[in-house]
Amino acid sequence: MLDAGCGTGRLTRDLLEALPRGQVVGLDLSQNMLDAARAYLQPDFGSRVEFACCDLLDMPFEQRFDGIFSTASFHWVLDHDRLFRSLHRALRPGGWLCAQCGGGRNLDRLLGRVQPSLPRALPTTFRGIPVPLGIFGCRDRSHTLGPRRLRRNRNEPRRSTHDVSGWGRFQQFVESVVLRNHLERLPERALRERFLAEVTRQAASDNPPFLLDYRRLNLRARKPE
Repeated sequence: MLDAGCGTGRLTRDLLEALPRGQVVGLDLSQNMLDAARAYLQPDFGSRVEFACCDLLDMPFEQRFDGIFSTASFHWVLDHDRLFRSLHRALRPGGWLCAQCGGGRNLDRLLGRVQPSLPRALPTTFRGIPVPLGIFGCRDRSHTLGPRRLRRNRNEPRRSTHDVSGWGRFQQFVESVVLRNHLERLPERALRERFLAEVTRQAASDNPPFLLDYRRLNLRARKPE
């Protein structure tokens, strides 16, 4: 099994426990994440778990895995065709993909507030920043994973919310996860703080407050024999 975007290995543990005679490779682009996953998993699972630090677009695997699992990773990849070619190459014939990621219109409410919340007269804008927070919208159901790549069994968008109740928790999550790339465009800490405070103030007035409008997409696919 491959855990594609394993992070600190919390869900990788679930895979290992569900496959008592199986082996799992945890893959992530961040070496720091992999170091944390290794420290968390290897004391209990030893050689049954391995780790690979690489990009999902350039995985060095050829027909190695019976299954690929991924959660909250694919929406950060901008080149979707190349992503699914890479996944196809890594799977053995008959291998399957089970993944969840951001769907079309993911975080629309929050992202719609980004540009208007900039401090007035600020010359820096966020135009042109890719927002890799969702793939495949409702109109994209006809977008297959490719007849020569993966046969899609299910590709359905689902709406959900993410509760980060409280001013501080919400602001910290938005700063470190959702708008991290945007904030790099603001050169001064004071400007970043003003911007985050305004976005958080608007979220506090929602009903209920501090809910992020995630739109999740569940993917099920199998590589032809």
